[in-house]
Amino acid sequence: MQTLKYLTAYPEPLRAQVSQLIGQNKLGDVLLQRYPEAHGIRTDKALYAYVQELKDTYLRQADPVSKVAYDSKIQVIQHALGLHTAISRVQGNRLKAKHEIRIGAVFRDAPLPFLRMIAVHELAHLKEKEHDKAFYKLCCWMEPAYHQLEFDLRLYLTWLDLSGERLWAA
Repeated sequence: MQTLKYLTAYPEPLRAQVSQLIGQNKLGDVLLQRYPEAHGIRTDKALYAYVQELKDTYLRQADPVSKVAYDSKIQVIQHALGLHTAISRVQGNRLKAKHEIRIGAVFRDAPLPFLRMIAVHELAHLKEKEHDKAFYKLCCWMEPAYHQLEFDLRLYLTWLDLSGERLWAA
């Protein structure tokens, strides 16, 4: 059985099922059946509006997000789907932080649930810095199907790794 590097934390029976789908060349078909079309959020401006709407709905009291953009330099290989950064600078006698969210450009052509899962994950970092129980509880509050979407996204990353072919090309 080939190593499924994006699925190493999952139980062996689940990885065996995925390996069976890969062996039968059906992993892409399963993903396309579950998520038939890509989202229409192509520009950084539209992405900012989408993430800001999520933030306004779930995290009104959190610090503002100054920038949201697709970033072609984010490599999935480095285990990053998106990045949340806080840039601190001195303004007068106070320290001011600007929050930025960058999402891997590979997700410009992905289904909306995948984009939502990544956006929710990065927004959760506004409140919870570490990937702990409180962090995932917040993610699940904003997106109840968070863990299923994360698994499906990992399946898609496995598909990309093995085939190199995007399923939802624009």
